[in-house]
Amino acid sequence: GEVCNMINKKYSEFLPSMQSAEELVAQVDGLSSNIDLLRASIENEVQQDLNVAVAEFAELKQQLERDTLVLSVLKKLQEFDRAIKEHKAALLEKKYVAAAQQLEKARSSLRNLESRKGFELKILRALGTELTVQTQNVLCHLGEEWQKRIVWQLPPSKGAHKSSLEAVVHSELHLHTMPSKEEEVAGPPVASVLQALAVLGELHTRLKAFGQLLLKYILKPVISYPSLQPLTEERPDVLILRFTSHEPVLDQSSPMEVFDKIRLIFEVLHKYLLNVPLEQPGEDRKDGRVTLAELLGELIWEELSDCLVQNCLVNSIPTNSSKLEQYTEVIKSTEEFEKALKNMQFLKGDTTDLLKYARNVNSHFASKKCQDVIAAARNLMTSEIHNTVKITPDSCVTLPQLPDPGSGDHSKTQKPPSLVHNGTVNLEGETRLSRYTFSLPTCRISSSVEQLMELVYQTLLEATVSTDQCCVQLFYSVRRIFQLFYEVVPTYHKESLQKFPQLAAIHHNNCMYLAHHLLTLGHQFRYRTTNILSNGAASFVDLVPAFRRLGMECFKAQMRVQKGEILERLSSARNFSNMDDEENFHAANKAIRQVLHQLKRLGQVWQDVLPVNVYCKAMGTLLNTALAEIVTRIVALEDISAEDADRLYSLCRIMVEERPQVFTPLPEEENNKKYQEEVPVYVEKWMTFKELMIILQANLQEIVDQWADGKGPLAAEFSAAEVKSLIRALFQNTERRAAALAKIK
Repeated sequence: GEVCNMINKKYSEFLPSMQSAEELVAQVDGLSSNIDLLRASIENEVQQDLNVAVAEFAELKQQLERDTLVLSVLKKLQEFDRAIKEHKAALLEKKYVAAAQQLEKARSSLRNLESRKGFELKILRALGTELTVQTQNVLCHLGEEWQKRIVWQLPPSKGAHKSSLEAVVHSELHLHTMPSKEEEVAGPPVASVLQALAVLGELHTRLKAFGQLLLKYILKPVISYPSLQPLTEERPDVLILRFTSHEPVLDQSSPMEVFDKIRLIFEVLHKYLLNVPLEQPGEDRKDGRVTLAELLGELIWEELSDCLVQNCLVNSIPTNSSKLEQYTEVIKSTEEFEKALKNMQFLKGDTTDLLKYARNVNSHFASKKCQDVIAAARNLMTSEIHNTVKITPDSCVTLPQLPDPGSGDHSKTQKPPSLVHNGTVNLEGETRLSRYTFSLPTCRISSSVEQLMELVYQTLLEATVSTDQCCVQLFYSVRRIFQLFYEVVPTYHKESLQKFPQLAAIHHNNCMYLAHHLLTLGHQFRYRTTNILSNGAASFVDLVPAFRRLGMECFKAQMRVQKGEILERLSSARNFSNMDDEENFHAANKAIRQVLHQLKRLGQVWQDVLPVNVYCKAMGTLLNTALAEIVTRIVALEDISAEDADRLYSLCRIMVEERPQVFTPLPEEENNKKYQEEVPVYVEKWMTFKELMIILQANLQEIVDQWADGKGPLAAEFSAAEVKSLIRALFQNTERRAAALAKIK
């Protein structure tokens, strides 16, 4: 019964909540069907209305845009039209600036119209044409105004050469730019013409043409012709600028004179024309204002300053260091010239190339000096070798005394020596060398080479009193001179040196002379340049071996040629065999005479040219070549008859007798004796030749005595085999001959 009660109690509690849940379900169902109805009605009716509204809005917006575009196009067309009308009105009144500005307005309206995409009006082409016509029209007016005010009177071009002095003297520039009293009312002032051209962008072209005429007929001639004096004539309505020509004192004007003349010209131009302020639209000027002078300066200054440098400053660079001090005057006047042009606003900004060039005078001086030195050296190297001077151990290179280097640290420089000796060189230190240790033997050298050395010493002297930079440049120019000699002379004179023995000898001496000076060159000078050229860097010793080699090789080549000719001549002597045959004897005799003739001729052309010791060695070597060849040929003979032997002996005697005429190193005959007696010293085969002559005349016993068991004079010159061969050729086969042969061993 209790369980039942519990169930009933639970049930009675559950029932009401169950009912409320059912009511809730019913409500939800009702709400859901309402939502469905609403969705259907939105989809069917409201959506359509909305779509229609959006479409209408887009259409209205498009129409508005189209109308705005049309309106702005019409506005621009109206602006264009108004600008053209106002332009024409202003032009009638000669208000050129206003006219030009209206044209520019019309141009900007037209540009605006043309820039619109998808809106190409046929009318635009017509408007463009109209604008062009109006622009050309106003430019034509302005051109006439320009030509009225700036008048060039130039000579007819076919008469004189355009830029000749005569043409320039007949050229005038007339400026009608000062308004007269009535004109101030009647016509536009020059400023408005220029401003209108500036507005239309035409001023640059006009000014450029004016600048070119100014350069050609006024500015450049003033720089090039020292005789021209600018003249200005001021009348009430016109200024005339022209030239008169006076006979100049000098070929070149000083920079100071040129600057003064150009400054005068610019002052006149500034007063009458260039001092016009202009509005320059758009060009990165601070306030858009600029003077005509500034515009002209931008167009012509570069060309003008180049011309001033090339035709005026370059020529004014001094050629020796003493005049460098005075150059400050040129630098100062260049500074003043630039300052004046800046005041006239023709120049803006700082130091121009013109002033930089003038201030850099030391470097230009050095370059110019070096160019001159190298040119002079090259000239000397390509001049004739055969004009010679005699040098002796006492010869000196004469040098000019350089002017005192002036004040400042210059005063510390030691006075350079005025004579540079071929002999003495004072070596510091206690021990003194003999004055002939470094001396050159007496010989002849080309006068051009002596002058070359003078040039070298002068240049090095100049270096000692120059600025550091110049000193180094000059020092290296001198090294360049020697390198040039090494490269130029052997090539330039190649054929002469091969063909003429005398020139080869002179060239040999030239090289030895230069090598000799290179040994001590540089030590005579104390350079101010402490760091760069001291510490032994400033010497030329490294070039010595090359120059000695150059001289030797040339002379050796000539010796080879001469040796070849000697052997060639002796080859026609038919081996000195069968001298009892007249024809053979005649051929051998002729060959010997020719060789002697060749040697005597060489002895003459080298006489007084080569140093004596070189002469004797050279002649000795060549004579030796001839004697050695004769000995070799005779020793090789297999059969010598008594008559052959006599004739061979007589041929050999010619060589011995004529020998003194080969050794004539000096022009004074009596001074040559000493060298003629010393021939055996220079001719290696001399004693061999004399022994051969003895054999040709000796009997068997005499030959054996000369041999003296291998201890006699004959043994000193010939081998046993050679002596035996000669005995077999000279004597018939007898017991006495066999006995003699047995003793030769």
